Amino acid sequence: MNIIIPMAGMGKRLRPHTLTVPKPLVPLAGKPIVQHLAEDLAAMTDEKVENIFFITGRFGEEAENHLKSVAESLGAKGHIAYQDEPLGTAHAVHCAREALKGKVIVAFADTLFTADFKLDPSKDGVLWVKQIEDPSAFGVVQLNGDGHIIDFVEKPKEFVSDLAMIGIYYFKKGEDLAEEIAYLLEHNVTKGGEYQLPDALKRMTEKGAALAPGKVEEWMDCGNPPVTIATHARVLELKHPNSLIDPSADISESVIIPPCYVGPGAKVKQSVIGPHVSIGTDCVVADARIKNSIVQNHTNITAACIEDSMIGNRSAVRKAALHLSVGDYNIVE
Repeated sequence: MNIIIPMAGMGKRLRPHTLTVPKPLVPLAGKPIVQHLAEDLAAMTDEKVENIFFITGRFGEEAENHLKSVAESLGAKGHIAYQDEPLGTAHAVHCAREALKGKVIVAFADTLFTADFKLDPSKDGVLWVKQIEDPSAFGVVQLNGDGHIIDFVEKPKEFVSDLAMIGIYYFKKGEDLAEEIAYLLEHNVTKGGEYQLPDALKRMTEKGAALAPGKVEEWMDCGNPPVTIATHARVLELKHPNSLIDPSADISESVIIPPCYVGPGAKVKQSVIGPHVSIGTDCVVADARIKNSIVQNHTNITAACIEDSMIGNRSAVRKAALHLSVGDYNIVE
């Protein structure tokens, strides 16, 4: 089994938190978004994950080594492939075409999910979907009477389906997908100047591929600060309901209200933390009240009351009562 994770986007909606760190490496509850995704994908299959291909921009050696370590933590080999131009979702997958062999999962790294689902080896493919109230802003799938996918409609103005594609796909034969993506590129089949993955999937179904919907219980977005904070809260509830506090953290005269995460080397004194808070590595928090917030690494918070906030690396917040979205290396006082 191979996994392909396209993640070359600039993450503009999550700025300023993506000015120095690629969006999929923004931490939630002590792990990058992409690591949560990779772990959840690996848990869906009994197959051994051999390779994980990360499709990136030019993020630099440190970020690439971090991504490779995510793969290694799952017993897989990590690979980096570059998408230097934003030419669409099908083009992104094509950048890792050497991985399109045998069983393959493709998952775009701006969403997390929960699902009670195992891969069905009898299907040619599975596309994960979420039933939603207003499908007009999403790409949706249409099913036939056998429950197989027969069409893909982008942002329908009139109702055709309420099953929105969440950007996670399984293919029994990656070679079939590779063939259809190659057709799009060779014949310049684009929409809005981009090669779109649903066009390749449509060609697969027209040739008789049995693609089935896999329904998720929850679909959690990480597109902008408010929804990322909400997703972070849910990740804590699901994975650390009783809180996860690193043994090297120093907590004194403080209250931690679950669920929370406190990272290695963090110091928390005379403060109330939680619920739904992550305190990153080597942070210092003193005389503060923090709830429903993400505090990244090496940041100092003193005499502050903070709620519904994202605070970046190596920043400082002093004597403030605020809702914040603060990037790296900033000072608020």
